[in-house]
Amino acid sequence: MVRHTGGCHCGRVRFEVLAPAKIRVSECNCSICGKSGYLHLVVPADRFTLLSGCEVLTSYSFNTRTAQHLFCSVCGIKSFYVPRSHPDGFSVNARCLDEGTVEEMAVEQSNGREWEKQYPAGRGDYRDR
Repeated sequence: MVRHTGGCHCGRVRFEVLAPAKIRVSECNCSICGKSGYLHLVVPADRFTLLSGCEVLTSYSFNTRTAQHLFCSVCGIKSFYVPRSHPDGFSVNARCLDEGTVEEMAVEQSNGREWEKQYPAGRGDYRDR
């Protein structure tokens, strides 16, 4: 495992995440991910640490209101959030990781438009990350 760091555009929100140097991320086609270009690096909560910016985070929820879409209220960037597929973890936007620690990134397509088919058990599994 490697300690990756990242954050929002203005730098107020900063985090670190433990993940392999060669990461697998998913590109979801749901309404919010498709519009924002989000690349999901999903990790359990114990592998994510918010370093700064709690006071500028704003939450947006829709549909089932399970996902907590957190974004910086200053610059508007969603660098991480609590996903519906993994409500006990975090999805980090791989595009918000700092340069230098990711050796390789494999992008897999995810069918979020048909969420129930993508996650028939109602949630994702960390073993595939």
